[in-house]
Amino acid sequence: MSAPEIVFQEVSKFYGEVLGVNHVTLRIPSGITSLVGPNGSGKTTLMNLMAGLIHPDRGVITVRGLSPRDPERLMRITGYATQYDAAPRGVTGLDFVTTGLLLAGHGKQEASRRAWKSLERVGMNEAAHRKVAAYSKGMRQRVRLAVALAHDPEVLILDEPLNGLDPLVRAETIALFHEFAAQGRHVVLSSHVLQEVDVISDRVILIANGMIIAEGHVRGVREEIHEHPSQYIIRCRDASRIAALLFEQDHITQVQVHEDRLGLLVATRNQREFSRALTRISLAGHTVESVVAADENVDALYKYLIGGGR
Repeated sequence: MSAPEIVFQEVSKFYGEVLGVNHVTLRIPSGITSLVGPNGSGKTTLMNLMAGLIHPDRGVITVRGLSPRDPERLMRITGYATQYDAAPRGVTGLDFVTTGLLLAGHGKQEASRRAWKSLERVGMNEAAHRKVAAYSKGMRQRVRLAVALAHDPEVLILDEPLNGLDPLVRAETIALFHEFAAQGRHVVLSSHVLQEVDVISDRVILIANGMIIAEGHVRGVREEIHEHPSQYIIRCRDASRIAALLFEQDHITQVQVHEDRLGLLVATRNQREFSRALTRISLAGHTVESVVAADENVDALYKYLIGGGR
């Protein structure tokens, strides 16, 4: 039996004459997948489609084998945390999480037990009896995550889940996502903070203007962008001499010596030939201490693919 996936087949969604997403075809395996794009790019539309909150005008969606048009079954396996406040300010955090479980059909005692456990998982047990109105932005973010986690779903759908979190809580939340994904489940999250994605995700889906412009592992996506030179940072001795040797290679498009004269920024159109050139330079007696890719990150990918626009 194949591993469970979230599948989009030629999916389009319009809001009147406004495009939500257009001709989206995706297969999302278990693990952590980030939807990356500027505001208005279509990220939230994709998540709402996965959660069954809206339905496509064209195309077919399945979430681990279930159709979003079967809401009762889908709700049992999905947890959705939007970026918008949904809790009435007069209720406590515990009441808010418990109410969600009661509406899902759990008995009062079981709902209370699950709610408390979920609040503990997100570090909110000490604030469980405080009213949501007194919560900070980060605390409200965590209580929404507790609601999404409380019924132990197979799919977490999270809209900007790290907004407002302090660094320690952010690290703990990312660790929770990795723990969840390690159990063979799905974590699908959106972000427009590109630097976060490299730390969090197994896969990335870049979206702009309602269309998928790239998807896969960050490194794999980068290797497919042949028209843009790959950039590397080289730490070395005798940087000026190594720069001159690299400039003799046809595939090198840029060499910039660092101010400390102990490093180079190099751009190449042929990664394999670049590696061979560095090997020859090292064998000739020049010391190359390290070579690090400068553009295997989502920020660079997004700038390459859509010109850095918003």
